[in-house]
Amino acid sequence: MALLEVRNLVKRFGDATILDGVNLEIKKGDVKVVMGRSGSGKSTLIRCINRLEEPTSGSIRLHDREVTGPDVNIRELRRSIGFVFQQFALYRHLSVLDNVTLALRHLGGLRRSEAEEKARHELARVDMAQHQRKFPAELSGGQKQRVALARALAMNPDVVFFDEPTSALDPLMCREVSTLINRLFIDGVTVLCVTHDLTLARFISDRVIFLDRGRVCAEDAIENLSRGHADPRVQEFFGQELNVR
Repeated sequence: MALLEVRNLVKRFGDATILDGVNLEIKKGDVKVVMGRSGSGKSTLIRCINRLEEPTSGSIRLHDREVTGPDVNIRELRRSIGFVFQQFALYRHLSVLDNVTLALRHLGGLRRSEAEEKARHELARVDMAQHQRKFPAELSGGQKQRVALARALAMNPDVVFFDEPTSALDPLMCREVSTLINRLFIDGVTVLCVTHDLTLARFISDRVIFLDRGRVCAEDAIENLSRGHADPRVQEFFGQELNVR
């Protein structure tokens, strides 16, 4: 049984159809990547799954429970889906430690001492324990990424979403992100990553979902998508990788 299952997902903004009948499934322990050109619907897809955007129609099931209905506990859903945002979304006026403990105290109901113990554990997991008293302005882009991940992991989510995790990072930091996500795979953390970065996709995932104009055009290993796929849209996008190797 799939941990997460999306069926016939549609999202429209006015007359524009951003997602046009998307289907995908993720099993526990999977690390899957969603790729596509700008405007293909990648980020909208993961925002719909955790209800940051409201789907127009379709089904989203987590642990075989429908999560698109009006009676769904949105707060509980978002505790089950960790989200690492493209721009990290850290609170500038809070320290690293307080950024991680905030949700644990206000959503998880932990006392401050319990929340700080859990936060320190997760910060150590991503090699950021020594920076816990710093503020976001004192951190590099890669360090902010790690804090955002620690915050997501602290809630013990069923799956972690990454939205373009390397878009604001230099090449060295991009390699660190791929190493970090591979460590999550070793730990059995389920991951869905939206990215335009072919190198990252190659290093972190066996299977890539390719979106074009809001539709899933292909799902396969990146090596297969890069070599003579029948769909010319897939050939054109993944042919970029062969050109830079």
